[in-house]
Amino acid sequence: MKYQKQLMMNDEEKNMPAPLIAKISFHKVLDALEDIAQSDVDYRANYAQALLDHAAPYPELRDGITDLAVVEKHEKLIRNLLADLFPTALTKNEIKAAAIPFFNITFNYTERFKSIVRDAGEDFGIKIRNFDEHQFYVFCCCMILNNYYGYHFDFSKPLFYDIPDGNGIMRHYRILYNADFMEVIPTDKAVTITESDVNLLMDNYDNLELWKEKFPENSWISKGFGIVTLFDATNESAISNLKSNLLQTEDFNEITKSNLESIFRSFYKIPDLKIGFTEINSEDSQFRVAPFEDITSHILPEDKEVSCSQMFCDNSLKALFNEKKYFIISDVESYILKNPENDALARHLLAQDIKSCILAPIVKNNKLMGLIELVSSRPKELNSINANKLSYILPFLTDTIERYYSELQNEIDAIIQNEYTAIHQSVYWKFREEALLHINSKSHRDMAYKEIVFREVYPLYGQIDIKGSSTARNESIEKDFILQIEKLLSLFRYIFKKEKLPLIEQHIYELEKLELKIHEDLQADTESIIQNYIRKEVHPVLKHFDSADTAIHDKISEYFASLDQKVKMVYKSRKDFDNALSIINKRMAAILDKKQEEAQSFFPHYYERFKTDGVEHNLYIGPSIAPRQSYNPIYLNNLRLWQLQAMCEMENEYYKIRPSLPYDLDVTSLILVFATPISIRFRMDEKRFDVDGTYNARYEVVKKRIDKSHIKGTSERITAAGKITIVYSQKAEEDEYRRYIQFLQHKNMLGNIVEAFDVEDLQGVTGLKALRVSVVYGEEQNKSTYSYDDLLKELAHK
Repeated sequence: MKYQKQLMMNDEEKNMPAPLIAKISFHKVLDALEDIAQSDVDYRANYAQALLDHAAPYPELRDGITDLAVVEKHEKLIRNLLADLFPTALTKNEIKAAAIPFFNITFNYTERFKSIVRDAGEDFGIKIRNFDEHQFYVFCCCMILNNYYGYHFDFSKPLFYDIPDGNGIMRHYRILYNADFMEVIPTDKAVTITESDVNLLMDNYDNLELWKEKFPENSWISKGFGIVTLFDATNESAISNLKSNLLQTEDFNEITKSNLESIFRSFYKIPDLKIGFTEINSEDSQFRVAPFEDITSHILPEDKEVSCSQMFCDNSLKALFNEKKYFIISDVESYILKNPENDALARHLLAQDIKSCILAPIVKNNKLMGLIELVSSRPKELNSINANKLSYILPFLTDTIERYYSELQNEIDAIIQNEYTAIHQSVYWKFREEALLHINSKSHRDMAYKEIVFREVYPLYGQIDIKGSSTARNESIEKDFILQIEKLLSLFRYIFKKEKLPLIEQHIYELEKLELKIHEDLQADTESIIQNYIRKEVHPVLKHFDSADTAIHDKISEYFASLDQKVKMVYKSRKDFDNALSIINKRMAAILDKKQEEAQSFFPHYYERFKTDGVEHNLYIGPSIAPRQSYNPIYLNNLRLWQLQAMCEMENEYYKIRPSLPYDLDVTSLILVFATPISIRFRMDEKRFDVDGTYNARYEVVKKRIDKSHIKGTSERITAAGKITIVYSQKAEEDEYRRYIQFLQHKNMLGNIVEAFDVEDLQGVTGLKALRVSVVYGEEQNKSTYSYDDLLKELAHK
């Protein structure tokens, strides 16, 4: 190896400003040799004198060298001068070189150091990890303060070289400096440092300009050399890097697979090592894909959920599940030959070019969360011996994965509470009080939970309903069935030309009969009858003929490819209708939820909504909902006006997206005004609020029957497309809502014509009246800015 390859200093570091001028000098070694030459030990004295004689013609070795070419020129002599510090017997074991600390100038390597540099490659520039210009300058200044002025600043920190080995694996070496053969000397440019200067510097590490003021560039000389010894700290560094990565983020998804694999490769010294993770559902013994974005499974076939027994034999499962032991295959090909009864997993691994692997259970609080997978394309790289190294790393991974799953569960719980069994924030305090009372009671284990009741609250009910949804649904079913039967008739007639079988002719007859039945009358049970017939009678026949003839096979394959893969039926029109319904409901609910955030700021009130063929909502307001706040009837009036305005906005939003929907559906809006306060009770069995008492039940009866009722004396429904219907019973309520309507007419949200009529008598309910007013749709609102694909993406995202 040429010496210039051994004498290293990066161009970046050559140009880095420093308060020190580095002079490589061996004056302290020469002084020590002079003492030895004067000693009584003949062989030592002779050896020392011989070295001094060789060095005598070169005064620069004592005075100091700034030109690295001179160091190169005296390579052999320098090696001899430093022979006592670099014993030949240790040259293949120690990683050591002469150096100028922090300057990254190194020379006179041991053989092991040379080998490391050679394996890194000619183009690799060795430099100290995370050691910038600021740190370099301040460290040099601190070295001057300690060595020349006698201070004791502790500026040491772990320093590392990151050097790749011959396989491309990054190795991490801890740097240890010995500066016994160095001294610092001031030049004419040096500034005398006072006690006050030191105190100022002590409190201003970040002020680089101040350090440069007190220690100008090139104002001191570093004379001598140091010894740098490297300690292979790859494993410790890998563990530290893993801990840093895991602690830097709370989201396991933000830790990249490549970063983790790089850490594991350094730790195991295996260049092709890959990692994976498979989640385990212990309750039903299923392996499934983990919810991590970048870390996949190596043991799941095509990322599918599979039974644990499908991939492992009983003994292996027992070791993983019960004993929480590692599952290790050091040679996959050999394992298949020795374990033919348990080769499903091994063959799957081999198909991915995996020749050795370690599967380690991730366990926390005796709960098995999944398997961390280490795999290699080379046999015997991973084995039962190096598997034990995982014990150093797994605790950190386990804590992070457990934290991730815990946060995921919290998110799931929040979604469930928000979407399914919400306890609204306005009444949460009451439930918390009851829960704390139960927990703090000494006899809480035997204490029955108290029912939650809110008395004297005013109800507000509203709905935006999809008009004619049942008819539209039936039409979509009819379209799909007709399309599928036409496909089947065409297919069976083709088969009958090739195969004159009576059974085929019978199915043609039955399908033609079903087609007529659909056109004539679609009854409640028609859908299930047709589906059962096609799935149980028709499809088995087609599968029988699938291999009979190439042309028949192609047509049968084409037919099955046209079906929805989940239900195995034509599902185009029904899917479009279901998507349209879901989009409308999601949009309406989203507007209502967002508007509710605004309404809660007026006065806290209970709010709930339901999605059916449309969106319904209940509001309850009164002093018992927020007893710590002062209630005034004005808040009820305000909420009623807010509700009417929100219904107008929901109508406008629907007409905005209507042109993009695959089904042209109308919506109708209705508000029920109920002047009498009622009580609501949380029903423990149903986990929801309901009206309390027989008298209050009248409100629920009206709610359930009002939307399908007619104008008294006519067959016309009280609700109509493009209009909002307000149902009430007292004159004062009519006057109140006429004022709200006038205000919203002024805002150009409602039309000028207001209809007033009586509502037909319902069972147990009479005397209801209604106002009906058209909604004004702004030109901009009525223009769709969405495509159907945009709406589907939004639906899927939500």
